[in-house]
Order: sequence, then C-alpha cells, then structure tokens
Amino acid sequence: MQNISLRKYFFLLITWCLFSANAYSQASSSHQVKRDTVVIADDNKFRVMTNSFWSNWFMGASGGGEIYFGDHNKQMKFGERIGPVFSLYGGKWFTPGFGARLLGYYGQVKGVTQNHSYSTGEVYDASQRLEKQKFSYYQFRGDVLFDLMNLIGGFREERVYSLIPYVGLGFSGITDKPKRTEVTGTGGFLNRFRLSRAVDLTFEVQGTLFDDAFDGELGGRKKEGSMATLLGLSYKFGKNNWDKSETMVIRENYDDALLIKLRDQVSALSKDNDALRAQLANAKNQSMTEIVVENKIIAAPLLITFPINSSKLSNEVRVNLGFLAKVINSGAKEVVYNITGYADQATGNNDINMRLSKKRADAVYQCLTSEFGVSDKQLRIDYKGGVGNMYYNDPKLSRAVLTIAD
Repeated sequence: MQNISLRKYFFLLITWCLFSANAYSQASSSHQVKRDTVVIADDNKFRVMTNSFWSNWFMGASGGGEIYFGDHNKQMKFGERIGPVFSLYGGKWFTPGFGARLLGYYGQVKGVTQNHSYSTGEVYDASQRLEKQKFSYYQFRGDVLFDLMNLIGGFREERVYSLIPYVGLGFSGITDKPKRTEVTGTGGFLNRFRLSRAVDLTFEVQGTLFDDAFDGELGGRKKEGSMATLLGLSYKFGKNNWDKSETMVIRENYDDALLIKLRDQVSALSKDNDALRAQLANAKNQSMTEIVVENKIIAAPLLITFPINSSKLSNEVRVNLGFLAKVINSGAKEVVYNITGYADQATGNNDINMRLSKKRADAVYQCLTSEFGVSDKQLRIDYKGGVGNMYYNDPKLSRAVLTIAD
C-alpha cells in the first residue's frame, strides 16, 4: 500500500477532533439542566420603573356647591349664597407623586349688589339698598398635582386614601352681560378614595382668587375669592400602576444521577479517542478511506422577552440571536426552528395581543434572516396572542418569543 499523503493525514486529525467535540456536545445537550429562577424585587418603596407616555392617564367629573366672597355678600344668609358648580378634567401622572391635569369648570355666583351689577331685579334688603345678584361663569385651567401619600410613604398600589394638594392657573369668563374675562389662580386639596383598580371616588375643596371688579362692583379690596366643594368620580385607563425594578437570577444545578451519566459518557469518549489515536498511528504506513462526519449540532431553545406593548429588539437580544444564528448556520440544514410569539394576556385585548405576538415573532425572524443570514427554509413563524404566565408565574416572561427546533 502507498504511504498516506500529508493532506489526508492532516484531514484525519482534524476529523478526529471534530468528532470528539461534537460527540461530547451531543452527550451534554441530551440531558436537561435543572434551572431555578429567582426574581429579586427592589425593596426601595420610593423607586419604581418609568412607564411609557401613554400610561397613567386619567379623566374625571365632579359637581358640588360654591360660595363667592364679594363686597356685600356677607350681608346675605349663608344658605342663599350657595351656587352650583361642575367640572370635567383629564390628566396624567408622570411619577407616583407628581401629575398634571387640564380642567373645564362651570360655576354660578349668588350674592347681593348695591350698583345693580348682574342684578335679578329682586330687592333683598331695601334698608341697605341691596338687590339679589346672580351670574354664571366658566373657567379653563391647568393644575399641578402632588400625591402626598406617595411622596411621603412611597408608592403602594392598594392604598385606599390619598391626599393630593394642587395649584392651578387659568382664565375665567362671565357668560352674562356685561361679559368679562381675567386670569385666575386656584389652589385646593383632592381627596381620593380607591374603589377599584381603575375607579376612584374624589372629594375636592378648592379656592379661587378673582379681581375685585369681577362681580361688577369695586369695594376697595384688591382681590375677591370663592370657595367650592365637589364630589365626583375619576377613571384611570390603560396601564395605571407602577412596576418595581427586578433582578432575575438563574441558578443551574445538576443532580447526582446526571453527574454519574456525564462521567460515564466522558469515560466512553476517552476510550473512543484512544482508538482514534491508534488508527492515526497505524495510518502512517497505509492508505485509509477518507472519513466524512456530518455536523448534527442543534441549537438549544432561546427565550427572548420584550418590554410591555413593544416588539423592538434590544442590542442585548440581537447579540444572543447572533450566537443562535451561528449555531443554526453550522448545524444540520434539515433542522427547522419554530419562532413562536407571545403576549401577556393581562395587558390589552385579544386583537391587540394577537397582532403584538405576531410582530414579535416577525422581528426575530427578520433579525435572523436579514442580519445574520439564516436560511428562511430553516425557520417557521407562529404566534399565540395573549397567554397566561408561562414561566414562574411572571407576566414579563409571557411577553416573549421562543425559538425551538423541531
């Protein structure tokens, strides 16, 4: 027989190395590792995760009574001075302790006048030349809200009562003739009582400053004012709470039986290596048939998670997909990987979750094919819409894409 060529000898050496590494990889991957996931929540009650712009919005309506403090109104009986008020508003909490709202307000002033301004024509006290006065006005303003309970005691979603001081600036206008508008300032306290996750009962006490001439009379004072109390309901829509920051720790443990199996397989591989070394030694003086070893590597399943209401891949996820792509491209070409998208069923409706889970699966598919050159013949897309907590009762692990080989 002819002496084996240097090229064939080198090829046989490389084949032996690949065979040993591949066999060991398959032996190791044939056993599942026990994984224990530990989620550590931040115990700092003043620190929460920032929400998106479309989260923590609210709207509400309220109504009640108001008393106007004019130049002569104190000469009128208290009960006769109460006028109705109504308000509609909408706003947003930017943090658990700081928010803002825009408010529309309608009020009716009841009092007395000596100069016939906004007079009803009815005499109230002839000895004082007083006539009854009544006029309606509107107000549009912006308020800055401060949740004292969250600022002092830290955020707690199930808190029943919150005291919320606020200050506001806007403009008010009288709808009766003669019409008048002016800039007004308001301050007050909003008492909020939690009825459910989305609905609150509200009770407000507020005061507003007006110019002395707002009611049509000048009494020598620079400012006049009103005091109002309002009872209403507030509705919080979309995501209306705040998540605590969390750290996920995954511990990998092997049981004794698994360690024994792995040790036996390593011993068997060592014997195979000895046999290959003997073949290489004998091959120096004889020709041998070239050996072809197919690479049957199959990538391990990969779970990719997403922020709420998002299908955007982070750079960290792209790095993991790049490693996955290397394994797929170097592995068996007949293996097909399922890319399955999921969404958290506790957030959004069925239609939104179905579209979101598809977008997440498409994002992973496009990254593997366009960015890392994985063949589309080895990928299959599926999406399940909103699902319950798939792993460890953690909703964040349901906002995910799972890639796994058939």
